[in-house]
Amino acid sequence: MLIGGYRGLKPSKFTLAKDKNSKKDKLLLDSKNKKRNSKNPKQNDLEIKDPSSPLILVNKEQGLTEGFIPDDLVIPNIPFSFNENLPKKQMKKIAARAIERLFSQAKKDKIDIVGVSAYRSYQRQKDIFAYNAKKDGVTAANKYSAHAGHSEHQTGLAIDVSSPKVNYKLIEEFGGTKEGRWLQKNAPTYGFIIRYPKDKEEITGYQYEPWHLRYVGVEHALAIANKDSTLENYLYS
Repeated sequence: MLIGGYRGLKPSKFTLAKDKNSKKDKLLLDSKNKKRNSKNPKQNDLEIKDPSSPLILVNKEQGLTEGFIPDDLVIPNIPFSFNENLPKKQMKKIAARAIERLFSQAKKDKIDIVGVSAYRSYQRQKDIFAYNAKKDGVTAANKYSAHAGHSEHQTGLAIDVSSPKVNYKLIEEFGGTKEGRWLQKNAPTYGFIIRYPKDKEEITGYQYEPWHLRYVGVEHALAIANKDSTLENYLYS
């Protein structure tokens, strides 16, 4: 089992996950978030800002430092859309074990799903956004791609999932497949939410992503799903 964090441009290379400032690493809060934080959050404010917490909030307004790397990254024992042991197979241990249980149930229910992309470093996200901005323009890229430090993938708590039905692509049509519907119904039971739900773009800041799962813990996932809510609303309402 590989434990590590990736830095640099070559995705086939692993380097040891060492964060010299891991204990001192703090979230960088954008000034736009001050207004939102003036309200009393439902959850403990420190929990929302703690990178080690399942309730860490990472969005366009609140992000992670460049040096932050989760300290317990492991590769979950689930099928992926690729064979290589790349860093994007990794998740925080608590999320990895939860996704294993979710996939185990999917297999029992004859639901064919695979992991596509999990952990992503600050630098890797920076490269991805630069590519998307060059391809589609910054305005368009902002609707579906996070800036470096503002991607949930850096937390190690998120994973993109797809299926053969959509040729393993990360597209909205996945949400309408048997696999996508099963995932939306069953993911909360294992601690995951569909992080960017349909018709919630103004709240989350991103377009509908039925493939993007975020681990928050069973209790919180069920509460969010039952209210047809978002992580933002759950934490700050």
